[in-house]
Amino acid sequence: MDLNLTRKLEGFSDRTQWKHTHWIPVVVVLAAVAGWQALTTFAGLPAFILPSPAQVAVRFVTAIRDSSLLWHAAVTLSEVLLGLLAGTCSATLLGYAVAKSRAFERLASPFLVASQAIPIVAIAPLLVIWFGQGMFSKILICGLIVFFPVLVNTVVGLRAVPRSLNELMRSLHASPWQTLRLLEIPAALPIFLGGLQIGATLSVIGAVVGEFVGADRGLGFLINVGRGQYDTALVFVAVFTLIGMALSLYGMVIYLEHRLLAWQDRN
Repeated sequence: MDLNLTRKLEGFSDRTQWKHTHWIPVVVVLAAVAGWQALTTFAGLPAFILPSPAQVAVRFVTAIRDSSLLWHAAVTLSEVLLGLLAGTCSATLLGYAVAKSRAFERLASPFLVASQAIPIVAIAPLLVIWFGQGMFSKILICGLIVFFPVLVNTVVGLRAVPRSLNELMRSLHASPWQTLRLLEIPAALPIFLGGLQIGATLSVIGAVVGEFVGADRGLGFLINVGRGQYDTALVFVAVFTLIGMALSLYGMVIYLEHRLLAWQDRN
């Protein structure tokens, strides 16, 4: 009885703490907007230098009504999702091979490290020249920027599996597929999802970099249009949309983590 009461009190304490803390981001955002509005009001800056929050809101509504924001956001989101999928799948497969074979790791590591020594901004123009200004080059850039963090976390997660558990699976005559499904994937999943969180946010950067280099659609293209026309409010609208996109992807990975790792909370 005392144990049940203690658990109820702990649950009540956690819920109370969450109720008191989940307002903090809202308060911070409202304070930032208030400071932004005060700066534009008292500094007297022109709209092409720093538009007020009200001007950005009006421009956001205008872009929604003429469907330009939705169209460009849909293009960028498609590039991000496909690039994230391609980068994650290829990194997972290669990471498994690296984790399982020291010889393959020695062979592939110099190329993998060298690929990360070159900034994606430097090779993005080449990829656009080679593969055109269409969606494929943007997906490729997204995949490349997602690839390395997911690869590293996959390798680290698989190698973090205790050797004693691997020996137990061998003593039970488990097949490689059974070992992968019942031991390696559950054990490596927390670290892998950590890499996926990083990759989800980086994929948005990859899409925008590709659109900056060469594109006729997407939020990066919209930022270039706003910059060329000194429509700074439009630039803010596109930037805030990208922030919302990155936060949404990050939140989806967090939700996926809670669902897939619910068994940890029950232990």
